[in-house]
Amino acid sequence: MLSVLTRNRDFRRLYFAELIVFGADWFVMVPLLVLLNQLTGKGIWGGLALAVETGVVALLLPFTGTIADRFDRKHIMIVGNLASLAAVGGLFFVRGPLAGPIALIALAGMAVAKAFYSPAASSAIPNLVDRDDLASAMAVAGTTWGTMTIIGSSVGGLLTAWFSAYVCFGIVAFGLAVAALLTWRIRRPMQEAVPKVAPPPFSAIREALGYVRRTPKLLALVTVKSAVGLGNGVLTTFPILAAAVYGVGARGLGIMFAVRGLGALVGPLVFRRVLNRPNWLLPGLALSMSAYGLFYIGVSVSPWFGLVLVFIFFAHLAGGGNWVMSGFAIQQIVPDELRGRVSATDTMVAMLSITVSQLIVGLFVDSIPPQILIACCAATTLSYAIGWRLVTRRLNQAEVSAV
Repeated sequence: MLSVLTRNRDFRRLYFAELIVFGADWFVMVPLLVLLNQLTGKGIWGGLALAVETGVVALLLPFTGTIADRFDRKHIMIVGNLASLAAVGGLFFVRGPLAGPIALIALAGMAVAKAFYSPAASSAIPNLVDRDDLASAMAVAGTTWGTMTIIGSSVGGLLTAWFSAYVCFGIVAFGLAVAALLTWRIRRPMQEAVPKVAPPPFSAIREALGYVRRTPKLLALVTVKSAVGLGNGVLTTFPILAAAVYGVGARGLGIMFAVRGLGALVGPLVFRRVLNRPNWLLPGLALSMSAYGLFYIGVSVSPWFGLVLVFIFFAHLAGGGNWVMSGFAIQQIVPDELRGRVSATDTMVAMLSITVSQLIVGLFVDSIPPQILIACCAATTLSYAIGWRLVTRRLNQAEVSAV
């Protein structure tokens, strides 16, 4: 499967650029969560930081997905990298009594840049590889987030403990400049054509949403990531679990996020077999959602930090498989001229559910034991998975086979 990287030079450049971009997320976030906890003494700022990072992206995605279909995707990605680099500069001012608000403003700037970058990068993949390589390319691309969550979280946690969060911010700034250079060196077109005449943005968004509504199997795929998203408020509890419950500090927090990333890395590889077996798709998605909820129930009752790490790994293995299965199916059935908008809609739905979950947990994280909050999030995911499967069973076998 990894041979798709050696055979496709431009896809390889995109892959490494995405590694840097996704690594920047967690190389910033883990040190920042530790820093905010130290400077403010309140868990709510960590919850708000996570919610801002996902919420801003979610709100912008319908518009930025349209931009990815109407303008040159390569230029969008380069500008996104440079804008994110500028926003990282704001993190060096996260100090003193205004640390929380300053952090949120800087993260919002990074999120705006990411909102433009993500749909352009995702939509470009089918144009950078041959059709026979698409399944492998999607599986490999699906590992970027998990790979860099491991590296960004673990190394970020260690560097924060050894030096400071500000060292991590400087490394991220340099990496984003490298990502822009890698994208600039891609030679293969990232889309079939840039339309000379295109509908206004909101008309284009309505066109994409109408396409989703008229295609039952696509509607099922666009709503599937919400199950894991609604359980993602568990991340808000991680700093408190590390510091107050298990006493493992910044290093332990970095390990928790790294294990989460390792699961997300392995998940696409484990569930890759489903990609070429359409009749396995919907049952596989339901299974992955349910497993995520069940393993986090295990986290909520675990007395040992080591066992917590095991449960986190398997939960996000299931979540990573869920993401790549639904993403691959969407890429397969959506035409190129709509792909950016539909991909953006898919991600928007998932990230809005994440934002809602993180905001709700953030409101209670300083007053309710984290184990109870984790159990509630896990139960929400499990309930959603059961309901989703009951509804999608009504899709006829012909539609499922067409995916």
